[in-house]
Amino acid sequence: MSAYTYTRKHHISGWDPEDVEAWENGGAQVARRNLLWSIICEHIGFSIWSLFSVMVLFMTPKYGISLDQKFIITATATFVGSCLRIPYTQATAKFGGRNWAIFSAVVLLIPTGLTMMLMMNPGKFGFGWFLFVAALTGLGGGNFASSMTNINAFFPHRHKGWALGLNAGGGNIGVPVIQVIGLIVIWLTTDKAGIVCAIYLVALAFAGIGAAIYMDNLDHQTASYRSMVACLKYRDTWLISLLYIGTFGSFIGFSFAFSQVLALSFKSAGAHNPTLAAAQIAWIGPLLGSITRPIGGKLADRFGGGRITALCFALMIASASILVVAGTVADGHLKHKIETPQLIAFIIGFILLFLISGVGNGSVYKIIPTVFEHKARNNSGLNAAGKIVWSRTMSGALIGIAGAVGGLGGVAINLVLRSSYKQHQSATTAFWIFLAFYVVAGVVTWWFYARREIVLHEQTDTRPAASSDPSAVTA
Repeated sequence: MSAYTYTRKHHISGWDPEDVEAWENGGAQVARRNLLWSIICEHIGFSIWSLFSVMVLFMTPKYGISLDQKFIITATATFVGSCLRIPYTQATAKFGGRNWAIFSAVVLLIPTGLTMMLMMNPGKFGFGWFLFVAALTGLGGGNFASSMTNINAFFPHRHKGWALGLNAGGGNIGVPVIQVIGLIVIWLTTDKAGIVCAIYLVALAFAGIGAAIYMDNLDHQTASYRSMVACLKYRDTWLISLLYIGTFGSFIGFSFAFSQVLALSFKSAGAHNPTLAAAQIAWIGPLLGSITRPIGGKLADRFGGGRITALCFALMIASASILVVAGTVADGHLKHKIETPQLIAFIIGFILLFLISGVGNGSVYKIIPTVFEHKARNNSGLNAAGKIVWSRTMSGALIGIAGAVGGLGGVAINLVLRSSYKQHQSATTAFWIFLAFYVVAGVVTWWFYARREIVLHEQTDTRPAASSDPSAVTA
């Protein structure tokens, strides 16, 4: 391990994952150990971010929280978590990957403990308290950005896709896991929501201690707000962010809202215990969306990110159409009563949207490096080293921006559903809006990224010498 210095203070100097000899002589083990605990911390962070998607199932009328307030609570958590992805991207460079992983786990003890307090005292705390605590759970949403940035620095380019895919997928699965735990608690106890919080208080302590013992800080992590600002001047930044609203925004938005929509649908259909019925199904969608994310990346590697993303939006249009038709039929019944055929159609439509949005998450992220690599190769003002640096810097910046903006799509989904139920006593209007958005996103994808797919051919000079001229890496 002569390629770098490793101290007992968990600080590594001179880390170079591209050094094959150092990587094979222990570097890989260090990186994988950090990856494992990064996945654990991010996984639990995602669970806490989606905590209120489970808690709303326990909120009976005695809590004094109305239906539209429940949608606002979950939208608040989504909004805060999305916004925090920008500063969290920079945190590992300033404080160290290990240090920030410890902090990000320990700080989540606060909203988890407060949620337990609220749920164990129904009727004693008003809507403002729930809104405040839901905002604090948004801290878990920021974990994704810091975790991905940290792991990106540990692995060589030849293994980044594998490592980042595991990290992202492991985090996303935190959503269905907490929903399964909620299902088990509802099945066993009906109204003991505090048990879910207690489980995660222990899990957070475990993650924080594990990060302190097994994770490391690197001395050369860099992150720049300047690159994010520079990225905003490119049209592709805005277009790709729009597409990510349709894919990741759908995933996280439906993850937060699906259980509520199902509970309302089962109640309308006359189910004996609509909460339990909803909990039995709600976790399936987020699980499928998490599993199919890396599949989207693999398909995009083979067929092109633009083409796969365009196909995803075409399939999402078809899936949303199922919801529209079922909702329209149900609205024609007395008091918008949902019968069994419409209930089955709702479940199928939502499950398909989860499944396809997961594929789209991976394929949209494939477009990002392709676009900026293409721009770099055609920029005559950059030398070989400058093109590589600029392409990677802009791609990293856009990944952070798109991740934050995409999360805001989840906010919009919750707010649109809330408005639809409040004004029309059904979700059909919301389904029409989702359908219209997928049509717009599909057209944008086809026109800018699929109609003439960018094909990058291998270059013979893949490892150019670094230039000493600062202007060489200036776009």
